[in-house]
Amino acid sequence: MAQAKDKELQTLRASVEGIPILVIAPPETKGRPLVIWLTGFSGQKESVEAHLREFARLGFVALSFDPHQHGERRTETKEELVKRVRGNIRRFFWPILARTAEETPKVIDWAVKTLGVRPEVGMGGISMGGDISVAAAGVDRRIVAVSACVATPDWLRPGSFEPPGEPDAAAQADYDRRNPLTHLPLYAHRPAIAFQSGAVDQQVPPDGGTRFVAALQPLYAGAADRLVVNLEPDVPHRFTPRMLEKSAQWFTKHLKP
Repeated sequence: MAQAKDKELQTLRASVEGIPILVIAPPETKGRPLVIWLTGFSGQKESVEAHLREFARLGFVALSFDPHQHGERRTETKEELVKRVRGNIRRFFWPILARTAEETPKVIDWAVKTLGVRPEVGMGGISMGGDISVAAAGVDRRIVAVSACVATPDWLRPGSFEPPGEPDAAAQADYDRRNPLTHLPLYAHRPAIAFQSGAVDQQVPPDGGTRFVAALQPLYAGAADRLVVNLEPDVPHRFTPRMLEKSAQWFTKHLKP
């Protein structure tokens, strides 16, 4: 499909069962591939609007939504959210990851029905958004391509400088249900997964992606090129223009807009 110019792009807003959605898309959405792209921790769907425009220019229907407890769904100030979650990551962050991943199918259902997009979906995001995207690919088999930037499939994050805290029973249940590294069979449909990571990231260590890719090799026999870890030398926990470029290339390769 032809690429779209900025002046041709349309902006749509909607709410799906209380989930606020932002879409940037070419004029005609029917039959196009959908890319869902999520913000990092404490951000909102508008935080990635420029990235959505980049994907839309390439011919994708680009969509973001506010994750659980984020954006229009916050019930506290941004400062209070950050203080609470960073004060006990396992108790307060794990539920955000699991519950957002589990509600993603509702968003895909809406996009397929309302926008007429193809049922093969790409998903990615920055840090928290990347974590969610990897988990969501284990929830919904329509997610066939993932690009997770400065993110990890191992929610324990060994080696991180951030104090992990301790989960309560509900958060532990979220981890037990959705942590990608401990649920390898959920990826038997072999989605194409790329990690775009900083080689010296000490907040979300990149070895989580490396270990995940290695563990998935038996499931991906004959399709090893569908699993990639791209490391940017000397880059810490920071999203870079190169990561966005690599993500766009990954989606283009596996979704073919």
